[in-house]
Amino acid sequence: MLGLQLESLVETLKSKVGLLRRKKRKPYIKMDKSSSVRVEIRRKKTRDLINKTLKIADRPGQRALS
Repeated sequence: MLGLQLESLVETLKSKVGLLRRKKRKPYIKMDKSSSVRVEIRRKKTRDLINKTLKIADRPGQRALS
């Protein structure tokens, strides 16, 4: 009895999952970055450039930025 109920439940779940897979998904809408995110990205890039410059300044024999 319990086996038949479990089997029925599994079949129901399989059919629902199949239906969900067959539905066409809407493509997501790409959101623009907010101004605060842009500022944070710029700050991070600036910090990285400053850190690179300081590392190079600590080694006078190696002058090129890499």
